[in-house]
Amino acid sequence: MNEIDELLAAIYGAKRGAVASGRLRALLDKYAGKWPGRRGPDPLPLDQTDSFVITYGDQFRAPGRRPLECLGDFAERYLSDIVSGVHILPFFPYSSDDGFSIIDYYSVNGDFGDWDDVSRIGRSFRLMSDLVLNHCSVGNEWFRKFLRGEEPYRDYFITVEEGADLSMIVRPRSLPLLTPFDTACGRKLVWTTFSADQVDLNFSFPQVLLEMVEVMLFHASRGVQVIRLDAIAYVWKEIGHPSIHHEKTHLIVRLFRAICDEYLPGMIIITETNVPHEENISYFGNGRNEAHMIYQFPLPPLTLDAMIRNDARRLREWAAGLDAGDDPVTFFNFLASHDGIGVTPAHGILSESEIENLISVVRERGGLVSYKTTPAGDIPYELNINYRDAVTDPAADDETRAAMFIASQAVMLSMAGVPGIYIHSLLGSGNYSEGVAETGMNRSINREKLGLDSVVAELEDETTLRSMIYRRFVDLLRIRRRQHAFHPKATQRIPDAGDRVFAVSRTATDGSQTILCLVSFSDASETVSISTRSAALPDTGEVKDLIGGSRFDVAGGRLSVRLDPWQVLWLATPTR
Repeated sequence: MNEIDELLAAIYGAKRGAVASGRLRALLDKYAGKWPGRRGPDPLPLDQTDSFVITYGDQFRAPGRRPLECLGDFAERYLSDIVSGVHILPFFPYSSDDGFSIIDYYSVNGDFGDWDDVSRIGRSFRLMSDLVLNHCSVGNEWFRKFLRGEEPYRDYFITVEEGADLSMIVRPRSLPLLTPFDTACGRKLVWTTFSADQVDLNFSFPQVLLEMVEVMLFHASRGVQVIRLDAIAYVWKEIGHPSIHHEKTHLIVRLFRAICDEYLPGMIIITETNVPHEENISYFGNGRNEAHMIYQFPLPPLTLDAMIRNDARRLREWAAGLDAGDDPVTFFNFLASHDGIGVTPAHGILSESEIENLISVVRERGGLVSYKTTPAGDIPYELNINYRDAVTDPAADDETRAAMFIASQAVMLSMAGVPGIYIHSLLGSGNYSEGVAETGMNRSINREKLGLDSVVAELEDETTLRSMIYRRFVDLLRIRRRQHAFHPKATQRIPDAGDRVFAVSRTATDGSQTILCLVSFSDASETVSISTRSAALPDTGEVKDLIGGSRFDVAGGRLSVRLDPWQVLWLATPTR
């Protein structure tokens, strides 16, 4: 019995697992030869040239043109030499949640374009797509057949008896867990973790898991090279269990990984679990059997905290404890996304007063706060604000705001892992409060859709804040992808550069280069003196700033550097 058979038996028992295994083999045969990927020499198929832009499929609009066509044009012109991948957020027919309530997993939303438009982007970039496997739309044909009482769809969704004790269930939202629906078999209470329009799929029924495997195989046949397992932590439900991080959820992730390793060589699995750090890293499994990448959820709130308080101590202390080990896994470092800034991952790292300060400042800067239900009552779980407006002083001039924002982004670009850059961060966008007024959704504040021609005009005008941010971002990305010290597995050290400067030292896996990254979180000039030993620098010699070209002497086992407000330095040793 191979690993796939063993996993199915562990999930469903020997008899049901054997039946599921036979059906899975038939699926794999159906898609055999349709995957264009290849296994590379590195078990982690990512290096320093890799970074991803996160964007909606309809992010750019132009009269008479399909949005996905506009996205393809923008990507070829403005992304091709700075990032390797594009994460197109759900581009399927949907009924709510800006795409995450999927009606049809196999079709492209006709308002966006078609599969040719998606595949075009995939030919030039690593294409990441979402496998939204926890739930689907009430408009999905599977659910409509469930409502009609058709087999096998009567078992595709989770129903709960009235009065069942659900007190142990961990809730990510303040909405009801169960939603009543009238079916051909009578009124049913259906499990809806995220909203009444998003009905949870029943993975205890093997056919549901096989459906999702086929969706992944289909996406791979269309050129997708990275599969994002959305909201994976909640997939397996069991009354009497918190139904988050269930043992069988991890077995399902292992199954997807095993299928990729054997049948989709080079495919990358990334898990999205907005939970505290120790729970999050559990999705690395043993380092070789679950996700290749996991989202680095504490990074956004900790970087925001450092910018607001001009104090990088909490960020430094947390970063010093990070270690993905020698296994072929890494972090997906991000600061902004289509969602908000998670508060939960900051608990235990920031004090309650520091978290309250984050909330207060976000509100002052035009942001909003979303809450979730817990046994202790409703608590804040997400800050909804554009990241540029969160980390910069709205009263500052554009030059200062650009410098502050790029300083925050430099933290993400410097740390071990693969950068994930939200399109609105790359483009220097601000709060879209009008969207919140239109939709009633807090998250709309960072989901503005843009006119392609107007964006291009702003990017080409070097006096605009959008252009300032984009051009500085591009400079960092172009430098970064040429340095072996920024490989995801390059050694990371966190020297102490004082509380107002964040320092990260990266050393190439072959020892050929070390880069000391310094980011000022201060509105005044700062002088730092760093031990060469703590930064893995030679005791004497010279380092060169890869960004501005300045050179600094190293002597007596120390490096002394003066930084301007919000300045970023990437100080590199001579390459051996």
